[in-house]
Amino acid sequence: MKITPKEKLGNFIFVIPALVLFLIFSLYPILRTFELSVFQWNGIDKNMLFVGFAQYKHILFNNPAFWKSMANAGIITVLALTLQNGLALLLALLVTKNIRGENIYRTIFFLPPVLSGIVVGLIWKFVFDGNFGILNHFLTSIGFSNFADYAWLSEVRTALFSVAVVHMWKGFGYGFIILLAGLQTIPVELYEAAEVDGADSWQQFKNITFPLLIPIFTIVSILTILGSMQIFDLIYSMTRGGPAGHTHVPITKIYEYMSNGEFGYSTAMAVVFGMVLLIISFAQIYASKKLNYNNR
Repeated sequence: MKITPKEKLGNFIFVIPALVLFLIFSLYPILRTFELSVFQWNGIDKNMLFVGFAQYKHILFNNPAFWKSMANAGIITVLALTLQNGLALLLALLVTKNIRGENIYRTIFFLPPVLSGIVVGLIWKFVFDGNFGILNHFLTSIGFSNFADYAWLSEVRTALFSVAVVHMWKGFGYGFIILLAGLQTIPVELYEAAEVDGADSWQQFKNITFPLLIPIFTIVSILTILGSMQIFDLIYSMTRGGPAGHTHVPITKIYEYMSNGEFGYSTAMAVVFGMVLLIISFAQIYASKKLNYNNR
């Protein structure tokens, strides 16, 4: 059936509201960010000094603090991809075993992600406090007296990993829900046939569960990377980037430069950071397609 020009126009009219919203709230801010990134501007004055790509050059080659923050975000991301998603997958597999109270577990596991990041950060800051923190009190009570006054968020060796633990605790629920939904789409008949053939639990996971969950793993991994690389609220409420900048991540560095009146420089930094995230996402999608093709 051929669509008439009048019907095409009618269909396009329904798209116009969404297109207008996209242009105003998505495309225009992106283009405006690119525009501001080539100017030296404090965000207030009308006068803007055009500097071209000088700010990009400085970020790429003369700003080790920014790349240090990128490395910090990378560490948090690697921990989240392995430990956080591993825990999410384990819990999702357990819940699919028809255990008693599975709906209660689903609610409990998804509770941390919906909590405010600032509130979670402040609560965990109290837990890690060196003077009256719950963690130190617990460790001392079981015989680790060396941690009686240990300041977890003020020590260079533990500050970043402490924030990473909180981030993983808060974020594993997203992966849990998505992986659980993916597991429930796998036909039960496949597992029944595998049991008839004598396959044990590991063989079923290796040959059925894992290959069929590769697209779901891709979604969870991309969301984990984007969420971990763009972490802000937890770090801002727990450490403000300290001690001595050892917990700074790109978003907090961008915020720091913006707060200091270097608006043009911070937007250039945001563009660089966005390009890095884009490259990582495309690389992961490509790797997932290759892995999915090899498992066919």
